[in-house]
Amino acid sequence: MHAIRLAAAIAAVAVATPAIAHPKLLASTPAPQATVSNVTRASLTFSETLMAPLSGIDLSMPGMPGMANHAPMKIAGFQTSVAQDGKTLVAAFPRALPAGTYQLNWHAVASDTHRVTGSLTFTVR
Repeated sequence: MHAIRLAAAIAAVAVATPAIAHPKLLASTPAPQATVSNVTRASLTFSETLMAPLSGIDLSMPGMPGMANHAPMKIAGFQTSVAQDGKTLVAAFPRALPAGTYQLNWHAVASDTHRVTGSLTFTVR
């Protein structure tokens, strides 16, 4: 009888506990490997609601045309925020990005508190 009560208690806890999932990147603007123009913001939409203080974007130019063996140049001076939907991470640039290739590195944290990272590359013409 004790074993039946224990099994029932474990089953009740298992049903009551929500599934914990890491945020997954669903869409981005610019899209990975895209060639675009007039980029004044980048946005990443995830499958889970994000914890804004723990999520963010870093942007760099991995190399510049005509400059062989150039170290990545970090882009600064932009604001990162989570949109009202809670699932979209947005980087707003003060002016359109100049022509070049960019690497966008992101990190996202949802309610499970596990940090998930990723990156994508796009080109501005």
